[in-house]
Amino acid sequence: MNYRDINRSIGDIAAALPKAPRIFKEYGIDFCCGGHRPLAAVIKEQGLSLEEIYARLDQAVSEPENNTEATDLPFDQMSSPVLSAYIEDTHHSYLRKALPEASELLNTVLRVHGSKHRELFEMYQLFGRLKTDLEQHLLKEENLLFPLLGNSSEVCSCSRDTDSSSETKSLTDEIICEHEAAGEILRKLRSISNNYTLPDGACATYQKTYSLLEALEQDLHQHIHLENNILLKDYATH
Repeated sequence: MNYRDINRSIGDIAAALPKAPRIFKEYGIDFCCGGHRPLAAVIKEQGLSLEEIYARLDQAVSEPENNTEATDLPFDQMSSPVLSAYIEDTHHSYLRKALPEASELLNTVLRVHGSKHRELFEMYQLFGRLKTDLEQHLLKEENLLFPLLGNSSEVCSCSRDTDSSSETKSLTDEIICEHEAAGEILRKLRSISNNYTLPDGACATYQKTYSLLEALEQDLHQHIHLENNILLKDYATH
């Protein structure tokens, strides 16, 4: 693909080149919620080197494909039902374990260290909102969105103006809005925690909490990327 095209979106590049998200992450380029934006414009806006990032992408293209990592799978070649099943089995399953664990850890750290680290109160409040939102979000995807996408994939392109297609587009917009809300909470959590920098003398529970929050953020970025930039790309209105 021609990722040097100034109009090429970050999401298009991330979808076509599975190794690109890791590169974008290194440079702080939002490839999930901000995936609809042109890469060249974002690079300029963030004061990054266009040629440096292009060189990294060139290198990723020339590297042999080994597919040893889950994020290197050819997601853009999967059918909607197959990709939906992968997302549910991989990312939804992970969240259903990680969300309550992180909530419990944050509660413990807050009770022990909250008097000296007031930022923990805001983090706990934000994470509680994220957990609640994501729990209903997963149910909405599994019970409404994914079945609709499965039905849509069986309909020929000439029939995409049906009521089913309209419902899919409307629900897609809802899902993407919820992704953006989750992304904003993740950014706030990272900012409040100073990029998850541990305070001096942090106990093992504190360390485990921040480590899990970072892992959860990374998983959500990949989860949202797969949906916004690949699974839902044909149905999104923006």
